[in-house]
Amino acid sequence: MGPKHAVILAGGIGSRMLPASSLVPKEIMPLIDVPAINYLINEIKEVGIKEIHLVVNEQKVWIADLLNYNNKNIDQLQEIRADISSSVLNPLENINLNVHIQKEQLGFANAISYALDSIEGPFLVLLGDNILMKQHVPPTENLNVARSNASLKLVEKFNQNSRPVVGLHQVSNDELNSFGVVKKSKGKVVEIIEKPTIEEAPSNSVLCGRYLFTEDFKDLLLKYPVKTYGELQSIEIQKHWMECDGGLDFVDLDDHEWYDSGRPEMWLKAQIEHALKRKDFGDDFKKWLNQKVSE
Repeated sequence: MGPKHAVILAGGIGSRMLPASSLVPKEIMPLIDVPAINYLINEIKEVGIKEIHLVVNEQKVWIADLLNYNNKNIDQLQEIRADISSSVLNPLENINLNVHIQKEQLGFANAISYALDSIEGPFLVLLGDNILMKQHVPPTENLNVARSNASLKLVEKFNQNSRPVVGLHQVSNDELNSFGVVKKSKGKVVEIIEKPTIEEAPSNSVLCGRYLFTEDFKDLLLKYPVKTYGELQSIEIQKHWMECDGGLDFVDLDDHEWYDSGRPEMWLKAQIEHALKRKDFGDDFKKWLNQKVSE
């Protein structure tokens, strides 16, 4: 049986996006006119999952408050923008949002642990500041046009053999030291090296903020405790799966654009690229950009 739950991790401080992130959490910073978190929720909806768990720190609880406010006041919003469907204006349409407060910043796996008491079976995990985008469409287009199939691809892979799955994306050599870089062999992930040098990196494929973990993750948190492994706890758990009979599966997501609202330069590039590819103002924006570049 496929996953019925998805976890969005949004507990980080967003230090690289300061001072902006001190007032606007990176997870709701807009990609032009759509908040980042809207894309993640709609990506989860493409899978058919209705139980979403949002892990936040105490300063970010109001992200959920804003989402719930829009959910309750959708009629008012649609009076203002009748050209945008309710499913786009209100990402929580037909969704149950569960909010979990992260008490300490102890790494990726520990952040997930705050939601686990409310989860049964396998579950998706999405980093709240990472957008995987396939279709560059304006918010005036209905969600019948899927912006992202990233989580769907993970679930389809999981449904083949019920093993944990990670999403991968290729990056340039000069970005390798910012990510967990993987070695692939015979359709499996067989090694993960965290933030390697170019010489140490086994490939250009890196973990890109999309995971599908199996139910044994709960027990593995105890087998590989955060007190011992710290922020590398999640890597140890994934290594455990690599060494099991089934192994650790992956899906390549290079057919999606990868945008990170927690990294200033990448987020600036995301705004420009997305604008150029959107049909509602792509041509006009391209003319203006070319003019500015030539000045």
